[in-house]
Amino acid sequence: MRTRSRVGPVSDTDTSLAGRVAIVTGAGAGLGKAEALALAGAGASVVVNDLAESDAVTETLEQIRALGAKAEFVAGSVAERSTADALIAAAEESFGGLDIVVNNAGITRDKMLFNLSDDDWDAVLAVHLRGHFLLTRNAGAYWRARSKEAGAPVYGRIVNTSSEAGLLGPAGQANYAAAKAGITALTLSASRALERVGVRANAICPRARTAMTEQVFSAAPEDEVDPLSPEHVARLVAYLASPAAERVNGQVFVVYGPMVALMAAPEVEQRFDAAGAQWSDDDLATTLTGYFAGRDEGRTFSATALHELG
Repeated sequence: MRTRSRVGPVSDTDTSLAGRVAIVTGAGAGLGKAEALALAGAGASVVVNDLAESDAVTETLEQIRALGAKAEFVAGSVAERSTADALIAAAEESFGGLDIVVNNAGITRDKMLFNLSDDDWDAVLAVHLRGHFLLTRNAGAYWRARSKEAGAPVYGRIVNTSSEAGLLGPAGQANYAAAKAGITALTLSASRALERVGVRANAICPRARTAMTEQVFSAAPEDEVDPLSPEHVARLVAYLASPAAERVNGQVFVVYGPMVALMAAPEVEQRFDAAGAQWSDDDLATTLTGYFAGRDEGRTFSATALHELG
C-alpha cells in the first residue's frame, strides 16, 4: 500500500502529476474526458468512471494510454454507494493508492419550478449532490486513514464541479441550482474537515461546450479558438490537482476560455439592529420596508456580478 506524506518545501510551480493517481467521474466524454486527459498528460494514472462501457469510454481510455499514462474503467452511477466504493478500490488495486478526485458527473432535468416533478428533483440531486458526497466522503476517509498510518499529512486533492447556477438560481433550474449550491457548501466543509490531513478541496463553476450544454450555447466558432472548449477548464483542474496548488483550499472558481475568476465570499450588505432588546413588529416592518423602498427590486442575493464576467 502506497502512502505519500508531505515532505520538503512546497513548490509554487510544480504542476507535474507523475506518479499520482486520479479518479474522474463522468469521464466518458465532454468535460470529464478533457479533465481525465489533462491529468494523464501531466503524468497521472486515471480511473475513469461513466455509467456504462461505450465507444466513447473506449476512446477516452485509448487516448489516455496514448499519452503514456495508465487507465482503468469503473462503470456505474455516482449516485450509488457501490460505485464510490468500487472507484476507491480500483485506484488502490490497480495503481496502489489515490491522490486526486475530480467529481464531474452530472445530469440536467430543466423545468420551471411549478412543472418540476418529484423524480426530476430526486434524479438531479442524487447524481450531483449525493454523487459528490459519496466519493468525497470515501476519499476523505481513505486519506484520513493513510495520514494516521503515516503520522503526517498525505497528498490529497478534491476538485468538485459546482455551477454558476448554484450562485444565481436560474428560474428553470431549481433542482440543478440547489444541487450545485449544495456542492459548493459540501466542498467548503470538506476543505475545513480534511485540511489537517493534507487534503485540498476546491470547487469550479465551468462554462464548457458539452452534450449537456448543447442547448445553452451557440455553435462553436470556426477557424479560431473556441472559448467554451472543455480543455480550458481542464487546465485549471490539472493545476488544482497539482502540488503547485498547495495553498489553494476552500475556493470557488468560475472558469471558461482565457478567464479564471476567483469568487469572493458573501458579504453583509446591511445590518439592522433593534433599538431595544428585540424588534417590535411595527419597527421591523418600518425599517426593512424603508430600506427596500429605495433599492433596486431586481437585486437579489444572487451573485449578479457574474453577468459581468462574460
